[in-house]
Amino acid sequence: MNVKVVGRILQANDRIASENRAIFKENGIYVLNLMSAPGAGKTSLLERTIQGLNGKKKIGVIEGDIATHRDAERIASLGIPVVQINTGGACHLDANMVREALSELPLKDIDMLFIENVGNLVCPAEFNVGEDEKVMILSIAEGDDKPLKYPLMFQESSALLLNKIDLLPYVDCSIEKIRDDVAGLNPGIRVFEVSCKTGAGLDDWYNWLMVKGCRG
Repeated sequence: MNVKVVGRILQANDRIASENRAIFKENGIYVLNLMSAPGAGKTSLLERTIQGLNGKKKIGVIEGDIATHRDAERIASLGIPVVQINTGGACHLDANMVREALSELPLKDIDMLFIENVGNLVCPAEFNVGEDEKVMILSIAEGDDKPLKYPLMFQESSALLLNKIDLLPYVDCSIEKIRDDVAGLNPGIRVFEVSCKTGAGLDDWYNWLMVKGCRG
């Protein structure tokens, strides 16, 4: 695939993303694009967040996976409107996929939409889908070398959640190194140290969402 073709693909995606953004604005919906490697804890974070914001925000979810409906079923069990997108092999969601999913959601009854992207540390950061914020989840079990090896996702995100801090005694990972490297890539990023298993640190994440959502 040559550079011109890639450029046309990204331009077309950005046009649809702008149209998505207009739909979200018209309906008063604040949108977050959740990105991470597979297994970092995106769905667990969503479950915790839905419970933590219970009654404070009307939440909707778009689930992106290559295959299966398992994550969508977990979210639906919490009484949340959710649509599953199966990419059939594509390593990220794009704006057109999100556009197709919107017709399946009760947009008038949602004021905060989470888009759980396909697990991948590269491609999801390249494609805008019309979101207000990109948010990254990094499991500390993945190691502290990821910011410098996969910089774009860290550069594009408004917030970084360092998940699974309950595993710190058992893994070779320096949170200080991650923080230093991320600060060099994106000085304005907000970093949260959390555990979706124990609930540690999640209140700060909920508060950030409430503040950002009110401004969105």
